[in-house]
Amino acid sequence: MLREFKEFAVRGNVVDMAVGIIVGGAFGTIVQSLVKDMLMPPIGLLLGGVDFSDLFLVLKGDGPYATVAEATADGAVTINYGLFVNNVISFVIVAFAVFLLVKGINRLRRQQAAVSTPPTAPPEEILLLREIRDALRKE
Repeated sequence: MLREFKEFAVRGNVVDMAVGIIVGGAFGTIVQSLVKDMLMPPIGLLLGGVDFSDLFLVLKGDGPYATVAEATADGAVTINYGLFVNNVISFVIVAFAVFLLVKGINRLRRQQAAVSTPPTAPPEEILLLREIRDALRKE
């Protein structure tokens, strides 16, 4: 059983998948930073200085709160729709990047398949029929 697990674990697809998950996790943090630190501040500025990460609705709690952290510290129940907007934007960016990656890989596979596929030889019966045809034409 241990040998079977070892064969499974070192098979190419499993190793590729593990690398993909690790790189995907790292890519996710980069995209999260891109959205939070690079994209949302200018968008918020264009919309009148709105900080999306601090857009929330208080369902239960006392008084007005300036930030989500302040509301959470006071024990208020909130709907954090600004954080949701940030996450949706992050998802769209990741999905678009994955789309571009898959599109590029598919293009490379098509090019490789077109180059590496040699024409197959016709079956022996076809070759024999061609010889007979050519012989009849000569007569």
